[in-house]
Amino acid sequence: MQLGQGVEWSLHCCTLLALVPPERTLPAARLAEFHGVPPAYLAKHLQALAQAGIVESTAGRKGGYRLAKPPTEITILDVVDAVEGGEPAFRCTEIRRRGPARVGAAEYRHPCGIAMAMQRAETAYRAELERVTIADLVHGLAETVSPVAVRKSASWFQEVLR
Repeated sequence: MQLGQGVEWSLHCCTLLALVPPERTLPAARLAEFHGVPPAYLAKHLQALAQAGIVESTAGRKGGYRLAKPPTEITILDVVDAVEGGEPAFRCTEIRRRGPARVGAAEYRHPCGIAMAMQRAETAYRAELERVTIADLVHGLAETVSPVAVRKSASWFQEVLR
C-alpha cells in the first residue's frame, strides 16, 4: 500500500495550522510556500480537508485556512481518510471460488485466510493512525525539528499570519 503525497502534505499543513491562533488564518498559497509544494495541488487537498470538517476556510483579504476543531480531536486517520478515502487497502474478490478447483458455495464455510490476515493488518494500521492526533504531532516537533528551522519558521510564521 502506498499513500499519496497529499497525505503527507495535508498532515504537515494540519500541524502548521494547529499553531495558528483561533482568530487568525494562513492562506493556501502561504501553506504551499512553507512546504515547497504546488499551490494548485495543495488546494485540492485543503478542499478535501474542509469537506471532512478538519479545516475551515475564510474568504476575503484576511482569508485563509485554520483548523475547524481542536488538534486534540483530529487524528492522523481523519486526515488519511479525508485525502485518500476510507476504503480498505485490500479488497478480497474471492478468486478462490474461480478456476478448476472451485466448488459449490456451501463448501466455502470459512472466510479466506488471506482476506482475514489483510483485515487484521488494516485494523491494526487504522487503530495506530487513530491513536495519534495532530496535537501529538505538534508536541513532537521539539524533538524532530532543528532549532534553526524553528527560528526560521517562527519568523516566517509571524510575517504571514492573517
